[in-house]
Amino acid sequence: MSLLSDVPTDTDLQVLADALGVQLRATHQRLVTAESCTGGWIAKVATDIAGSSDWFDCGIVAYSYEAKQALLGVRPQTLEIHGAVSRETAMEMVSGALITAGASLAVAVTGIAGPGGGSEDKPVGTVWVAWKRRGGYARAEVFHFAGDREAVRRQTVAKALIGVRDMLTA
Repeated sequence: MSLLSDVPTDTDLQVLADALGVQLRATHQRLVTAESCTGGWIAKVATDIAGSSDWFDCGIVAYSYEAKQALLGVRPQTLEIHGAVSRETAMEMVSGALITAGASLAVAVTGIAGPGGGSEDKPVGTVWVAWKRRGGYARAEVFHFAGDREAVRRQTVAKALIGVRDMLTA
């Protein structure tokens, strides 16, 4: 990422996506995204890469509770008890993405990009990212990003892509 800022530039995101695409293509794997707070930005960055149809399966944008339930199989109880911005929801989103798509890897993001919507427990900039490999490996991590709405979303896209890359090299 840029040395001038913690917030990745468009070029930074494209470099990450391009490198990830090379790795996915080389290992004959495909990616699905399940996105809330990024609104499809991870899928956009991926599909900006020429030839991404070799390694990108699909992107699911599920912003509302209803969409998370209908498109990704997030249980109503999970949303009631833990809320949309939680480890539990992110893990159900990433699992649901793999059920919905034919991909071998998935990433899911859910968070509070701001400027409103935060609370004492979940301030603006709180984002959960989950990654899962078909048939096993899954993990989720919470991030607390600084900056305005765009900065939070850019940082989320970068962390999501980096996490998929790390999954491929683990």
